[in-house]
Amino acid sequence: MIKFLAALLLPLLLFAGEPMRIATYNVENLFDLERSGNEYAEYIPDTPWQWNEKNYRKKLNHIARVIAEIKPDVIGLQEIESDRALRDLQVAVKRAGWYLPHRAIADAKPSVVKTALLSRLPVKVKREIAVANGNRIRNILEVRLETGGEPLYVFVNHWKSKSGPESLRILSAKALKARLDALGSVSYVLLGDFNADYDEKHLFARKRKHNDTDGITGINDVLMTMRDEKGITLEELARCPSCAYDLWYELPALQRWSHSFYGQNEALDHIIISPALADHKGNEYVRGSFACFKPEYLVTNKGAPNRWQRSRTYPKHHIGKGYSDHLPIYADFILK
Repeated sequence: MIKFLAALLLPLLLFAGEPMRIATYNVENLFDLERSGNEYAEYIPDTPWQWNEKNYRKKLNHIARVIAEIKPDVIGLQEIESDRALRDLQVAVKRAGWYLPHRAIADAKPSVVKTALLSRLPVKVKREIAVANGNRIRNILEVRLETGGEPLYVFVNHWKSKSGPESLRILSAKALKARLDALGSVSYVLLGDFNADYDEKHLFARKRKHNDTDGITGINDVLMTMRDEKGITLEELARCPSCAYDLWYELPALQRWSHSFYGQNEALDHIIISPALADHKGNEYVRGSFACFKPEYLVTNKGAPNRWQRSRTYPKHHIGKGYSDHLPIYADFILK
């Protein structure tokens, strides 16, 4: 009995007053080797595309290396096909030297790829925020982590890509904001690929393809990471209970990117925190700890993410090299 209780309490004791690291990573299409009928053509197992055991294991090991080097205590993941793929990644991370024993995935909707989470802290509650009917817009994964003290809510997002207009991303933003408002003054961290820049309000206003909302954005206006067209600061966050703080503002402007589209750097991946994580009263963001993880092997000689590669010659196939078209980001927190 004593050993059993110790096993339950150990993850909580590890973080008592010690920094814990939260990260997010869009891993670019981690598909398992089981045919579900929903796969992208290039990820149907055992076709001329060569999505097979060999390339699957290479992909798992590459992503596991990145995670093990970041050493997160919690990591939100995007573009995971299934719980099988998530479980295999969990095992690969352990083999790479980092242990994340708890997992969750938003799999209530049969979308092609899903949001997920690996954690050292136990997942106390898991739920999904349904955004819209149909599979075009993914559910948002919500977990409440067992901290032994003040609850910590983590929301893993993957909003509609920019193949669609801003009104589709606003659907996700409004569903998320409604849930945050219902929770009230709690510690929360919003993670994931929002397919929107930290400065989206200023960047997309000139783009007719995206601006079908009269200049209103999901990330800046609905989630309130901006006010009076300026990014919320940490100091303002403490005085604005309905606002949120985008950690990209911790870095110099030229370093604010995690994705590159035809040579244009973008900050599509985000860690956004609640006022409760900056009020010096409980769980707290460690100021200045936010970073984009970009070791040499994750970036090409042209400065773009070293994405998972496919051949340029026919028949097209996976060649077993590369990582993802996104870079991971992370930040540290103190749990009280």
